[in-house]
Amino acid sequence: MAYISLERVGVDFPIFGANKNFRLSLIDGLTGGKILPKSLQTKSIIIKALDDINLNLRSGDRIGLIGHNGAGKSTLLRVLAGVYQPPSGRMSIEGKLSPLLNQTPGMEPEDSGYENILTVGMLLGMSLDEIKGKAPEIIEFSGLGDYINFPIRTYSTGMQARLGFSICTSIDPGILLLDEGIGAADARFAEKASARIKGLLEKTEILVLASHSDAMIKEMCDRAVLMHHGRVLDIGNVSDVLKTYHDILESTV
Repeated sequence: MAYISLERVGVDFPIFGANKNFRLSLIDGLTGGKILPKSLQTKSIIIKALDDINLNLRSGDRIGLIGHNGAGKSTLLRVLAGVYQPPSGRMSIEGKLSPLLNQTPGMEPEDSGYENILTVGMLLGMSLDEIKGKAPEIIEFSGLGDYINFPIRTYSTGMQARLGFSICTSIDPGILLLDEGIGAADARFAEKASARIKGLLEKTEILVLASHSDAMIKEMCDRAVLMHHGRVLDIGNVSDVLKTYHDILESTV
């Protein structure tokens, strides 16, 4: 049975060489993360991208992450996907992950598309034999043809997105991590991608979706998490959390 458990998880991003004007702009709130006060007196600035995150999800949960740009939604998805290793707190995850993000974990620019299929597939929990067996279908779905034997540094952004999407959707996930901002690569691929995601949703045990769309959150989720400057501000049913979020937006206008 799939589950996610986060206990006081934190992620810091240091910014080195920032000048005084940049520090002042940060104070004025031009970034989403929380700035650690002591860092304003030093040559580097520490952005607290995630701060004291506690979250427990079980099989059947459909969770929507909402909040302003820079609130920490995508950072949290990347922590769950293993892209970022949190320096503080505890995290425990059980279940096969399918991370549909702008950045596919484990992609190596100098390796061929086929080599990346093997690497990413094993990082997602598949055995070598399993991912080799799925490789022909992944290649066909991606539409890359002979380019699959070229280093992915030679791919366009769209080609890389298609490959990453095709790999990550080739498994039956226990946990689906979905960033609304993921590109569908091109118009011809978008329809196939949409159908693929709908199929995954029917089989996945836990969904974590980051989105700015109220309609998407209401359609796909039964609970929501409101994030604000790297912290969880509210968690509960979708309608209540969305109301809290919009009340905050209206109060800052």
